[in-house]
Amino acid sequence: MALLDEDRLFPAEARSRDIARSLYSHVQDLPIISPHGHTDPRWYAENKPFPDPAELFVTPDHYVFRMLFSQGINLDDLGVRRVDGTAGETDPRAVWRLFAQNYHLFRGTPSRLWLDHSFQEVFGLEVPLSAATADHYYDHIADCLNKPEFLPRALFERFNIEAIATTESPLDNLGWHEMIGQSGWSGKVVTTYRPDAVVDPEFENFAGNVTAFGELTGCDTQSWSGYLEAHRQRRIFFRQHGATASDHGHPTARTENLPPKQAEQLFLKALAGNCSAGEADAFRGHMLTEMARMSLDDGLVMQIHPGAHRNHSMRMMALYGRDKGFDIPTRTDYVQALKPLLDAVGTEPKLSIILFTLDETAYARELAPLAGVYPALKLGPAWWFHDSPEGMMRFREMTTETAGFYNTVGFNDDTRAFCSIPARHDVARRVDCAFLARLVAEGRLAEEEAHEVAHDLAYRLAKQAYRL
Repeated sequence: MALLDEDRLFPAEARSRDIARSLYSHVQDLPIISPHGHTDPRWYAENKPFPDPAELFVTPDHYVFRMLFSQGINLDDLGVRRVDGTAGETDPRAVWRLFAQNYHLFRGTPSRLWLDHSFQEVFGLEVPLSAATADHYYDHIADCLNKPEFLPRALFERFNIEAIATTESPLDNLGWHEMIGQSGWSGKVVTTYRPDAVVDPEFENFAGNVTAFGELTGCDTQSWSGYLEAHRQRRIFFRQHGATASDHGHPTARTENLPPKQAEQLFLKALAGNCSAGEADAFRGHMLTEMARMSLDDGLVMQIHPGAHRNHSMRMMALYGRDKGFDIPTRTDYVQALKPLLDAVGTEPKLSIILFTLDETAYARELAPLAGVYPALKLGPAWWFHDSPEGMMRFREMTTETAGFYNTVGFNDDTRAFCSIPARHDVARRVDCAFLARLVAEGRLAEEEAHEVAHDLAYRLAKQAYRL
């Protein structure tokens, strides 16, 4: 019995479903461009077997363990390590059994689609995961992981990944990327410049990070001019390791374009730890404009990912650290928040800024109209809490009328879960084909055009937007 329906996510109405099938048949096997994600470059550098099924599917994936935690299952029991390095449950089979016993919690969620796709298409499993089949799953996956065809590089090639980007801090020495480059392997793995640790005054140990930034670059990062020069140098270093983009995960979309003296004063307050919350937000906002100016000079595509109240639970942050499922969407303003940056550089056709949102109310009201007129702006795909079939369809419905298809950038998977990458791209391709099929059936788009758009959304737009 197959875990997946061949017509999943296609329209129920017969004619539209047939059109969607035809569109999908021409894009389903296109190479994957994965321009923004969080897989570990060490996997591709060392090319060692993944340790066990739990380490592959459960403990690194906040989509998985946040759902389990919401039902009262302790992160310690799922093998998630604490900040001090300890882990409550060290037996991966016990973690897997607990996951399997509670697999019903994922019914109707995108995680269920991704997981079932991975189980069937990657590991050849066709019986549903449950408490009764937990050990069968564990033994089968564990056996596969010891075979050469399941090593990270082999899976990379099997998934037909043409290019993948990881995300690193400016303080990272990019040693794993260096190792990949020297290995002779042909897989394209590039880094992305993510400066939050040295841009956000509210980031833990901000002042210490800026000091380390100076030591790393040889710049005087205790001065405003030296701090900006350190960014320029580090961006060049990242470009030398394949980076084509920067990424900025700010609480708000606020931007500022402050006079140099005022920006310097704010920077010195941030270093001294004397910023108010509003001043910290202003500094982050000004740095977005500084990063945009640097992008004009060095060509890095700029991604802005605002609107998450990160690490919402102080207790869980203290125990387990960042990225443990406690990032929550917030209301986000774009029209006024982006105006200082757009006044400075928004009409520059050589600049590429990709906007994301966790606030779907902004799609039709703010984001699509902004991207539909400013040459520098493009819309990133439905992201994070909204990279579901429903979220992807809402994105197309609310943005296409104003921004069209060609002010968007295709799909990116934004994941740490390696085996879910082909699953996520498959979902996006199916949803886009379903949307296009409806336009064709309603007489709003010729089928020949729909085939071209489907190809663009699945492949060309991401490759073009991220300069890959």
